[in-house]
Amino acid sequence: RDAALMVVGEAPGAEEDRRGEPFVGPAGQLLNAMLRAIGFERDEVFIANVLKCRPPNNRDPSGEEAAACSGYLERQIALTRPRALLAVGRISAQWLLKSDRPVGRLRGQVHRYGDLPLVVTYHPAYLLRTPLAKAKSWQDLCMVRSLMQEPASGPGSPARV
Repeated sequence: RDAALMVVGEAPGAEEDRRGEPFVGPAGQLLNAMLRAIGFERDEVFIANVLKCRPPNNRDPSGEEAAACSGYLERQIALTRPRALLAVGRISAQWLLKSDRPVGRLRGQVHRYGDLPLVVTYHPAYLLRTPLAKAKSWQDLCMVRSLMQEPASGPGSPARV
């Protein structure tokens, strides 16, 4: 419940929907490796999706579907009280930032989601298809690691690293 880092993806895939767990399969294994590379085990991180159920035919979520789930995601963020958010992929990045810019233009900098720092990176499934993008994702992960090493600020901020 008090995870210092929260990862937000787009929506469950078929296996995720079946198991009720986000990021399983090859993309989940890569996400686990990415998290370990910056000093986190999967069970230390809260992983959520913008959409809580799988869209038909694995299509991109519609704005109406994302809006229907937004209160739930906002409550997850409030209850988890992370020190930072990591948006993986276009759908989550654009939804959290209320932007239509592509991931390539959103990554590489620290954004804000309310009072939380938010870093955007490529989705692990994209990285499996486009291995050359892993170097850019590593830069994003290093930003997250740096944020997590900064002292927590404000009353009630969870301590971490």
